[in-house]
Amino acid sequence: MNKHPSHKSQTASLKRIEGQIRGIIKMIDSGKYCVDVLTQIKAAKGALVTVEAKILQRHIESCVKNALKNEDGVNVKITELLKLINK
Repeated sequence: MNKHPSHKSQTASLKRIEGQIRGIIKMIDSGKYCVDVLTQIKAAKGALVTVEAKILQRHIESCVKNALKNEDGVNVKITELLKLINK
């Protein structure tokens, strides 16, 4: 059985993003200017993209690399990655 890599190093970033989202909700509730709200949304999206990229990199370096050891595993991982990219 393959052990999945830990992504605990991303927890702090995700908690910061969570705080950003709460801040955006407060901005909307208090009627802040649209561009200010959109700027904060863009910052939160950027932070999520960064976390996503780090988790994907770890997946490729660990799970995909391990799958290269057998042909069936490679095909499964290729299909998995293509589905992920096309979402």
